[in-house]
Amino acid sequence: MARTKSFKTLVQSHVKADKKFAEALLREGIDAMLSGDVDTGKTILRDYIKATIGFEKLGAATGAPPKSLIRMFGPRGNPQAKNLFSVIGYLQKRAGVRLPVEEAALLHAYGEEYAEYAKRTGRFFPRISSFVK
Repeated sequence: MARTKSFKTLVQSHVKADKKFAEALLREGIDAMLSGDVDTGKTILRDYIKATIGFEKLGAATGAPPKSLIRMFGPRGNPQAKNLFSVIGYLQKRAGVRLPVEEAALLHAYGEEYAEYAKRTGRFFPRISSFVK
């Protein structure tokens, strides 16, 4: 019988071996959350974190306890925007990427009033400067 790798093991090995794949996974996780599929986004980001920095180092970098981060990205986790954007901001910085958010995604995720405010003032998310061009 052929031995097969688990999907998570396969994803983790791809993330470690291919920087473009890792970046695409990070983008996909954030896009899923912004489009309203929070559970899928959390799952993808959890896999990305496990394959790259790990929850211990992420906790040290963001000031959040690792166990809280694990719960936050778990199936029943309900991350606060402040904590979530702190993590996303750090992951982007660490990966050397800036992921733009389109106005439609802001509208969907936060409503018309916030999207207009963000567009007018240029202030989008705390701790993530220049998130939208």
